[in-house]
This record gives sequence, C-alpha cells and structure tokens, in this order.
Amino acid sequence: MRGISSLLLAALLLAAPVAAQTVAPSPAMPTERPHPGASDVQSAAPGVGESRGDGQPARQNPETADPQRPTGTAPGPVPQQAAPTPTAPIPAPPPMTARGPSADELELQRTLQGGRIEGRVTIPNQAAGVLVQPEGRSWRQFHNVTLNWVGGIAVGGMLLILVAFFLVRGRMVMTEGRSGRTIQRFNALERANHWMVASSFIVLGLSGLNITFGRYLLLPLIGPEAFYILAQYGKIAHNFLAFPFTLGLIVMLLLWVRDNIPDRTDIEWVKSFGGLFGGAHPRAGRFNAGQKVVFWITVLGGGLVAASGYFLIFPFWGPLDVNDMQLAHIVHSVLSVLMVAAMLAHIYIGSIGMEGAYDAMGSGQVDLNWAREHHSLWVEDEMAKARQVVAPAGARPAGD
Repeated sequence: MRGISSLLLAALLLAAPVAAQTVAPSPAMPTERPHPGASDVQSAAPGVGESRGDGQPARQNPETADPQRPTGTAPGPVPQQAAPTPTAPIPAPPPMTARGPSADELELQRTLQGGRIEGRVTIPNQAAGVLVQPEGRSWRQFHNVTLNWVGGIAVGGMLLILVAFFLVRGRMVMTEGRSGRTIQRFNALERANHWMVASSFIVLGLSGLNITFGRYLLLPLIGPEAFYILAQYGKIAHNFLAFPFTLGLIVMLLLWVRDNIPDRTDIEWVKSFGGLFGGAHPRAGRFNAGQKVVFWITVLGGGLVAASGYFLIFPFWGPLDVNDMQLAHIVHSVLSVLMVAAMLAHIYIGSIGMEGAYDAMGSGQVDLNWAREHHSLWVEDEMAKARQVVAPAGARPAGD
C-alpha cells in the first residue's frame, strides 16, 4: 500500500509541468471566453504609449509598412524635396457682413487711399454727409502753410522794401519848393469815394490778415479773451464792409476809367522809373503810369476779391459745392495779400514818401509847382480850360 502511494505521488509530480503549460493563458489571448454572440475578431494591438493592462509597456507599432524592410530596422535617409517657389501674397478680402464689406473697413480704406468719406443723412442736403474729402486736405495745407508763406513774403517783403527805400532815397521833395498857388486836383465826390474805399479796405485787410496771422502774432501778446473779441468783431466788420467797398470800386471805375487808359506817355514814365531815383520827372497826364497800375490793381483785383468774398459770405449758390467754396477762398486770400502789399506802396507814396502828395486827397488842392513837376500834361490841359472859360473862343477885346 505504501508502495502504491509513492508511485501515485511520483506520477503527479511528473504530470504537473505539462498541465501548467496547457492551462496557462497566452499573453496575446484573452483569459476569459467571449460572450456568446460576440464577434470572433480580436481587438487591435495596443498603440504606442498605451499600456497592456498588466503594468508592462506596450510594444511599439511598426516603424514602416514597407514589406521590403523588416519591422524595427533603422529608417533610411529621407529624400530631399525641392524648395517651394515663392508666390505673391494674396491680400485678404475685407471683412464681410451680411450686406457686404463693413463700413469701418471701407472708411479705413478710403482714409488710407486719400479718398472721400461719406456718411448717410436723412435731410435734403446730401452734401452734409461728406465727412472727409481729398480737396479739403489740399485746402487745409494751403490755408495753414502756403498762404502763410505767400502773405508773409508779399506783405513783409513790401514793408522791408519801403523801409530800405526811405532810408536810401529819403522823402521826395519839390524841386522848386512850394509856389503858394494851388490847383484843384480832386473834387468832393472823388475824395469821399476814395476815402470810403480806402477806409473799408484798411479794415478788410487788417481783419483778413488777423485770420491768417493773428494766432501767431496777436494771440501770444493780448491773450485768448481779447483775441477772441477782436477776431469776432473783425469778422463782423469784414462781412459788412464788403458792401461799401464794392460800391466804391464801381464809382471809382466810372469816375476815373477815362483818365487811366494807358498811352504813349506811360512808356517814357516807366523807362525813367517816374523820377523816383533822383532823375527828372517825366511828363504825365492826370495819372502817371504808376498811378494807373494802382488803379487797375484796385478795380480789377478788388473786384475779384469782392466777388470771391461774396461766395464765402453767401455759400453754395445753385450748383456750387464745398470744392467751389475752397477755390473761392484760395482766390480771395491770395489776391487780398497781394493787394495789401500793393496798397502799402500806394499809401507810402501818398503820405510820407512824397511831399505834397497827400494834399490831393486831403483838401483836393495841390501846389502848382508839385502839379507841374509830376503831372505837367494835366496842368497844361487845366490851364487851357481855364483860359477858355475866362476868354471863350471867338471873343474879341472890347472896342474892336
């Protein structure tokens, strides 16, 4: 009995390894039977970095699918690809809304391109919807920069020339002195009209120059409050004095146009510079060549200044738009500063620059020697008229 037990124990010990190899599950096989009705297809092998569930890291996936190279071998050299050909960048389309490009984007594009920027208005005046227009930028550049240079050179340059001329030449005096006899040069109507035009022009010129140069010259001196009052009343005077100035130009044209027609005597006057530099005074009629130039500058230039000024006082006549207003302002301002420069020379000659000249527009009576020196042909005509009045043609002495 004891021998049989020993044989059975030895048989069991010999059969244990075989049973362990038969029952032990394979690492690649599930340890449990699939549910009845489940698919016989096994799940895919774990991917890279995934765990197999037993704490061991998963095997790496094959490095290549090429059947010619075994899995796990080092990859070959990567073939070099040609560099891509550079192409021009394609601009991105503007942001779209439900109805097209946004208003902000269109406004920005117009601003960068210097175009017109408009809004939408519900009033009849559609021009009020224009917010920015290219011509406005040009006009602002002219008003803030160009006009300052033109006015500064014209007015300041003329003042410097007159001061230098006075220092070098001095006051022009009568060669033979005063005679004590006078001749009427201008009547009351002519003098009154002249002073109406002159006084209006002085206020118009000063108030206009204040618009251009006041913030640089006067504002630092008198302060903002005083400058505001001066500018405000200057603007009112500028607008209202345009009417007597225009009326005076019309009357002046009617009174003096006949005596200001250029003729041959003007050529000789120009050649000798009117005797301004110490030479003999050339013969001249009622107005010499220099006075004729001043007359036509006043009438024609003043007429254009007045007309352009009325466009600014009463803007947008008929089809006129803001561009026409800007052009009117350019014409008005440029001609105005040029006229101011010319009138400075006229005022100088008629006051301190020439002895006896102011009497012509003061009392209307000028010294006979002055008249003969500067307007000899006119004096001869006036003397002939006087003799004709005293002794009419065909009259004979009494007793004949």
